[in-house]
Amino acid sequence: MNKVRILVVDDEPGFTRLIKLALPEYEIHEENKPTRAVETARHCHPHVILLDVVMPELDGGDLAAKLRAEPTLARVPIVFLTAIVSPKECPTEQIIGGYPFVAKPVSREALIQTIEKVLAT
Repeated sequence: MNKVRILVVDDEPGFTRLIKLALPEYEIHEENKPTRAVETARHCHPHVILLDVVMPELDGGDLAAKLRAEPTLARVPIVFLTAIVSPKECPTEQIIGGYPFVAKPVSREALIQTIEKVLAT
């Protein structure tokens, strides 16, 4: 059976690697250069995109708009990941700019729950 493909876009290689190690049940693709994320998404055809909000060169909101402008990526669910708020300040999934977001650091269980929720919609 094919695994669900997830593209993780974050400028911190340590974070994307941690997500890959924490979620072996998914096929995780990592991109640490936000300016290359659209190209990477075109190549890996993700089922879900996990997207950092604050990144150099291109922030998450602008990148989400670029992804939505691509016909083959327009319907791929996007989940924002942010360290702007803490899990204590935001204990449950919230919405920012019309997209669900979870606070970093995120637990494995919370991330899986969010991924499964967006896949079901």
